[in-house]
Amino acid sequence: MDKVNSSVVSEFVLLGLSSSQELQLFFFVFFVLYVVIVLGNLLIIITVTSDNSLHSPMYFLLGNLSFVDICQASFATPKMIADFLSEHKTISFSSCIAQIFFIHLFTGGEMALLVSMAYDRYVAICKPLRYVVIMSRRMCTVLVMVSWAVGLVHTLSQLSFTVNLPFCGPNVVDSFFCDLPRVTKLACLDSYIIEVLIVVNSGILSLSTFSLLVGSYIIVLVTVWFKSSAAMAKAFSTLAAHITVVILFFGPCIFIYVWPFTTYPVDKLLAIFYTVFTPILNPIIYTLRNRDIKAAMRKIMTYYLRPKKISEIPLVARNSFY
Repeated sequence: MDKVNSSVVSEFVLLGLSSSQELQLFFFVFFVLYVVIVLGNLLIIITVTSDNSLHSPMYFLLGNLSFVDICQASFATPKMIADFLSEHKTISFSSCIAQIFFIHLFTGGEMALLVSMAYDRYVAICKPLRYVVIMSRRMCTVLVMVSWAVGLVHTLSQLSFTVNLPFCGPNVVDSFFCDLPRVTKLACLDSYIIEVLIVVNSGILSLSTFSLLVGSYIIVLVTVWFKSSAAMAKAFSTLAAHITVVILFFGPCIFIYVWPFTTYPVDKLLAIFYTVFTPILNPIIYTLRNRDIKAAMRKIMTYYLRPKKISEIPLVARNSFY
């Protein structure tokens, strides 16, 4: 910690998405996108928790995924929106470290949570008679806790490479948030070994979770292949949403870490994709392809929007009319 306190750099300058003030005002549309992300994922959480027909392992994990998406969109997006209207985009050293902590906590947790959701679909399709026994509430809770533990271990290991680096010179980060590889390059020493360790750490987690996901999908499809065409179609329809989310989530991460020591302008767009567009696409993908969730949402909206009868109003609220 002495090295951190002796660092000359007390804040970093974020270049954001563009240096054009007129273009930055246009990007204020991200405020609308952020509101949609929060409201859309909150709607899924409320629907899953309030409708008794959705109290199953699949929807329990889906509700947790929506919560992680809200967190993932919130660690940097509000700051980015505020910077659109600011000429001087700065962030304190401690806030920068906090952004690095949360981005790896949420992305690592979501990777593990996607594996848990794939395991749930594997048990449901390949072992339907034992599904209730295997995917008990205790098992679902353990899977969610393991997902957060994986994210915590991942982010702490990443910070261990970075938090004690001395920063005494350049402090300009060419991004809209404190991206770990870009921040590491600003250290006042040769950070090549640190960069390699960062990439290896992220690569092991990404490769292992992605391999588990692909393996589970292959096992499911091979299992139903020998049953019937109807079973194959049903399984593919069930997995389609999961596969789409996995591709959208892992695609940008893989591209960014393929060339970890070289930065490209497209990296900013990919960073926006997995911090803004993936959290907004997840609820759309899962709700549009799921009849149960759409029916539950219509039920909730009908209940809260239609006029209430006196008998349906709670007694305390009913007395307030008199």
